[in-house]
Amino acid sequence: MGTIADNVIATLRANGVTRAYGVPGDSLNGFTEAMRRDGSIAWRLVRHEESGAFAAAADAELTGDLAVVLGSCGPGNLHLINGLFDAQRSRVPVLAIAAQIPSSEIGSGYFQETHPQNLFQECSVYCEMVSDPSQMPRMLETAMRAAIQERGVAVLVVPGEVAQAEAVDERVTVIERARARVVPAADQLERAAALLGSSRRTTLLVGAGAAGAKTEVLALAGRLAAPVVHTLRSKQEIEGDNPFDVGLTGLLGFASGYRAMEEAEIVLMLGTDFPYRQFYPEGAKFIQVDLRGEHLGRRVPLDLGLVGDVGDTIRALLPLLQPASDRKHLEDSVKHYAKTRDKLDELAEAPKKGIFTKKDQPIHPQYLARLVDEIAADDAVFIPDVGSPVVYAARYLECRGDRRLIGSFIHGSMANAIPQAIGAQLAHPDRQVVTLSGDGGLAMLMGELLTVRQHDLPIKIVVLNNSSLNFVELEMKAAGLPGFGTDLHNPDFSQVAEACGIKGFRVTEAADLEGSLRAAFAHDGPALVDVITERQELTIPPAISAEQVKGFTLYALRTVMSGRGDELLDLSRVNLRQIF
Repeated sequence: MGTIADNVIATLRANGVTRAYGVPGDSLNGFTEAMRRDGSIAWRLVRHEESGAFAAAADAELTGDLAVVLGSCGPGNLHLINGLFDAQRSRVPVLAIAAQIPSSEIGSGYFQETHPQNLFQECSVYCEMVSDPSQMPRMLETAMRAAIQERGVAVLVVPGEVAQAEAVDERVTVIERARARVVPAADQLERAAALLGSSRRTTLLVGAGAAGAKTEVLALAGRLAAPVVHTLRSKQEIEGDNPFDVGLTGLLGFASGYRAMEEAEIVLMLGTDFPYRQFYPEGAKFIQVDLRGEHLGRRVPLDLGLVGDVGDTIRALLPLLQPASDRKHLEDSVKHYAKTRDKLDELAEAPKKGIFTKKDQPIHPQYLARLVDEIAADDAVFIPDVGSPVVYAARYLECRGDRRLIGSFIHGSMANAIPQAIGAQLAHPDRQVVTLSGDGGLAMLMGELLTVRQHDLPIKIVVLNNSSLNFVELEMKAAGLPGFGTDLHNPDFSQVAEACGIKGFRVTEAADLEGSLRAAFAHDGPALVDVITERQELTIPPAISAEQVKGFTLYALRTVMSGRGDELLDLSRVNLRQIF
């Protein structure tokens, strides 16, 4: 008979798992030795367990398949928690094996003792400890099924001696995802059709829950003459080749998406739990479609809530709808989007010499993002760090072709980009994977540059280096506070990359940017481009509240009074082009 660990590895192999992420430790010896003997699952060593969890989450998001990460007892598996929270909130299937101290020592305050089955409850759909070999493989099957069916994190806590115990049952089960067709009741569909039929101005707000239903969404938009506003997570699904698209709303969006929402009589929410309540219009009616009934009405009071799959629901609804005769709302929204897009693109033009231009002037991040968009492949996977890189990714990276855009968009964790890029590149070795890394995010988990080199992953790392926690500074300005505690004293990241065995480029002038990016993207292997970007760039949301205006005024006053008037001059110089 083999060990419990042998049976776990055999079951994972049978379910198509070919790689596992983590950092080894003595409490994981049973699993790492079983993997070595089996030889079919590659051990993908990372430099920090948090990175392993992020990598597994990206792997699962891009493939749709179960991804696996392992952590040794105590601090080892505690380091997983941030990446697992991200996976859970992004609703991707991840199995985490959390090793535990010897069973006989639990409760004694033993070396590295923690209680993972309690700690991971909030970021999982299943979290239990295997206390006896007879519980396996049933608990493994239960954990895997929970992760796959509920699209979330399952944590299996396994004491080291249990993993190495002789298996009582060596069965190997393949877990196939069960599928169901979920549509609202007929009377509710008829109510939805009646409401939509009475509306002269309907706007669709489309979220990640509409994945795989683009054809149906476009058919519905055409039938209702409705502009389509997408969320950040649905950008990769909805934006490309969409004549009804008017962009995003929210903090990362721009004016056209905001206006299409504000002008609507009815907002039809499709597979979205968009959290920012201040960007929902007052006075409009709301219809929401979601597979998860508990999410209905969480953000705004509903006139009708429908439980159903987005694609199936639209297919059932379309025969009940008459084509809209009034298309003015759609036409006006699309025209406004074109104007808004033109203004955004003007901000991303190559810098011109003028009165405000000076030598060695930092590069506008809009220009950088636009060049990345132009140079990257049509099947690229883009991964921005949380903060200002997400803003520029949302506004300038076009999801044409088979492009994907993933990130820590709900959990909002710093340092996600490179770890997620590792999982993305291992899942798709033939696709181009590009990060927009913040200098703070890169530095936080900079050891993963060594992981990129060790696994010889051809990731292209583009660093927005503004020597600050830039988005935090913007939040302080909006609150009326001068920046404090946000300065970063950075090294030359291109030299750090070279020391790690990664091709490095450093760009300090806009004239050198395109050539460096093209050289990096053409390089046969990993490459990092360290770009000195403008610290004072304002990422202005589509609607500035009175409180934000008041905040910026207070910021200006406090900055001058603190003797930092030069910062205010720099802010004005950099952002005049956004005003005129």
